[in-house]
Amino acid sequence: MIRRPAFILALLTGLNFLNYVDRTVLAAVLKRVQEDPELHLSDFEGGLLATAFLVGYFTMSPVFGFLGDRASDQSDASWKLWQTRRGLMTIGVLIWSAATYSSGHAHSFWQMMAARAVVGVGEASYAAVAPTIIDDLAPADKKGKWLSVFYLAIPVGSALGYLLGGFIEKRLGWRFAFYAAGGPGAALALLCLFIKEPPRALSKRKKESLLEMLKPLGKERLYVRAVMGYCLFTFALGGFAHWAPKYISTHYGTPLDQANYSFGLILVAAGALGTGVGGWWGDRAAKRAAANASLETKERAGVTGHIRVCAIASILGAPFALACLLAPTALGFFVMIFFCEAALFLSTSPINAALLGSVPTHLRTSAMAVSIFAIHLLGDLWSPPLVGAVARQSTMQHAMLLLPLAIALSAVAWWVRPIAPPAAAQE
Repeated sequence: MIRRPAFILALLTGLNFLNYVDRTVLAAVLKRVQEDPELHLSDFEGGLLATAFLVGYFTMSPVFGFLGDRASDQSDASWKLWQTRRGLMTIGVLIWSAATYSSGHAHSFWQMMAARAVVGVGEASYAAVAPTIIDDLAPADKKGKWLSVFYLAIPVGSALGYLLGGFIEKRLGWRFAFYAAGGPGAALALLCLFIKEPPRALSKRKKESLLEMLKPLGKERLYVRAVMGYCLFTFALGGFAHWAPKYISTHYGTPLDQANYSFGLILVAAGALGTGVGGWWGDRAAKRAAANASLETKERAGVTGHIRVCAIASILGAPFALACLLAPTALGFFVMIFFCEAALFLSTSPINAALLGSVPTHLRTSAMAVSIFAIHLLGDLWSPPLVGAVARQSTMQHAMLLLPLAIALSAVAWWVRPIAPPAAAQE
């Protein structure tokens, strides 16, 4: 069994890295997919490919969240994959890897839609379960830092998706980009079965129905505010991630492989910087907020510290998002998008720490799953096809201007008042 927390963190981060490679490789080759004689997709249909992934992703997230919160952490159930968190992760990784490979075999719009939807189903399992294992393993005062390591895979994996997709597409064609992205995950998936799961509070609680587990989440004010802001934030990021390479290529006349390469390098540099600083800043803000609160409100005060970091990140990122879209040259776009992404990725670790910390321990997997369901149903489910539809009636630049507005609105939703210190402290 794999028992060392550092090794478990490394394994889960590596799989999350492949998760985001699989997601973004489509965006890297989207222009070529649309131009394929067998597919010949409009911008609206190109946007719907992202929607198909998200439908599979967010509809299955509550199911895997429910299974994850009911799952055993004992080894005697290890042969029943759906009854352990490590088993659920293994199932998810195998499904998304196979579906990514199958995307390269699509010869019609509906075949591609089906493959991308199944990718979403597989990723739903992993995204709901893996953060709760890390939260169980991490020391209480370092949860933000540990999560920042796990979520560092977002910019790094996304960047490699753009780089790998652009490199392979130019030399072998767009189909081989999916073949290359789908293979490694299946090899690592089986290692999840050997993880020794940390104990958790759930093993001492009675089993609850799905409705009984979900009802308390709507009553947690901080959780609701965190999810509201995350929906708007995800709307913007989904639109940027899906359309940026094509926007750079068509608006500035940059070759597609060069657009992918430049965008990928900027994403990994800015994303790594923002995610690392955000994890440190979130822990610091939470600790400072908790220090000024009463004993009864320390945990909630820490959550407000994390959420306020998210709000500041959006306040910083929105102007740069607007500036990059108004830049007259590709160089200006790349400079502005670097600062935009560095600012936005500050919230990666704090928002997930807030989602986990704002609910009772035995509901954390369900809380992650419900947040995934909400941010995609109300967020990036709509932004790629909406941007594509507006671009068809106007221009891609005008359509993309919806995204900085969504970032600014996320700051409003995330701006929560800190927990007031006790009267004695105020005096």
